[in-house]
Amino acid sequence: MSYSGLQYNETTGIDAVTGAVVDIPSALDRTIKRRLIAGAAIAAGDVVALDVTAAGSASVLTVTQAAAVATGNPLAIGVALEAAAAAGDEISVAVQGYVAAVNCDAGVSAGDPLAAPRNVAGQVMVGLAADLSPWFGVALKDEAGGVVEAYLYRK
Repeated sequence: MSYSGLQYNETTGIDAVTGAVVDIPSALDRTIKRRLIAGAAIAAGDVVALDVTAAGSASVLTVTQAAAVATGNPLAIGVALEAAAAAGDEISVAVQGYVAAVNCDAGVSAGDPLAAPRNVAGQVMVGLAADLSPWFGVALKDEAGGVVEAYLYRK
């Protein structure tokens, strides 16, 4: 769980018990996460979407790898922070804030708006003005090895 009302801008601190230096941005990463149920196998870093095939309210508790939709996937809600080996596994999903490794299309650069999957399932790509689904976030660094650091701003 994260508490978004907490404001602390120091970069390091000292653990009161051990005396060890603590990296505060890692401890207070300001990422809003949800614990959800995988509807199928999901890779860490994949963009995930609500599973509309699930019955009733389970459709908002169950996620699958977000399918590619030509104008951006409006069901995409976040990024899997861990892998799910099979349907029924519980996973943490970042729904807003900093994510260190989001699977992405090649050619994403720092500052680019990110669209939920348009060409490849589970991957963000550079947002276009023609996208009907709202942009998913913004790239913080250039894409490297098929992943990008990002800030998700869509809840």
